[in-house]
Amino acid sequence: MQNTINPKHEILNENKIAKIKMQNDKSKFKDEFKSRVYKFALDVIGFMEQLPMEQTSRIIGDQLLRSATSIGANVIEAQAASSRKDYTNFFNYALKSANECKFWLGLLRDSGHGNKETVNKLLKETTEIANILATSVLTLKGRK
Repeated sequence: MQNTINPKHEILNENKIAKIKMQNDKSKFKDEFKSRVYKFALDVIGFMEQLPMEQTSRIIGDQLLRSATSIGANVIEAQAASSRKDYTNFFNYALKSANECKFWLGLLRDSGHGNKETVNKLLKETTEIANILATSVLTLKGRK
């Protein structure tokens, strides 16, 4: 008796494998993104330590710190969301915080209070994070 595999079962197995791989890729991306926003918050904390100890730097720096740490906090909070709408809202808040970071970083750079090279690196990372969040929000809302 010859051992034959039904071609229909073979296709189902291939689809199952592809689906598992996609889920693993999504999970890996989520973990990497969480690490990325955490590292960004740490980078902003390090940048804050280098700011001049004058009132303007301190006030703008405090706002930057709040918005930078809010990105990661909302991404993490989204993981415990009770619904898709809730999840989307947390990502939307994170996006708003990322956009706010860009404003504060630009102010620090253009007013001469922050090292331009460091600020530009942080702005580049903030922009990339904001783009990922914006794409995610659009996808979650079904508009992409």
